[in-house]
Amino acid sequence: MDEHGEGRAIDKVADLGRDIGEYIKQQRNTAKISLRQLARLAGVSNPYLSQIERGLRKPSAEILQQIAKGLRISAEALYVQAGILDLPAGGPVTDAVRADHDLTERQKQVLLDIYESFRRENSATRPAAAPSTVEAEPRSEHDDAADQR
Repeated sequence: MDEHGEGRAIDKVADLGRDIGEYIKQQRNTAKISLRQLARLAGVSNPYLSQIERGLRKPSAEILQQIAKGLRISAEALYVQAGILDLPAGGPVTDAVRADHDLTERQKQVLLDIYESFRRENSATRPAAAPSTVEAEPRSEHDDAADQR
């Protein structure tokens, strides 16, 4: 890889660090939790959490899990934001729930868990498709007249 390619890769990693930091800060503000409170809940130092939020540090998956627990959101949501996991497959309902800015990450996850449990339950109880049968063609007045002859 040339030096320009390496530079772009480093910039991309730096962007991910900033993105996850901004996301954590946004979730913390939405939850009305101070930096100090979240640091205590997550078991990390105030300066370290501050550096994560400012994009100066890229936290490990373990630290993200602790932060998610402190924020009461799914660790998966943080992993996706950090680029550790790909965005899970969606659909119109899943995408709409994820896009709703009025819901917290925890509320979104609960809704999606319930939705998926309903889908699993319905697919497990849905009868297998019946073998296709050839339906008789509808009879016309002409056919009825021919039968009477």
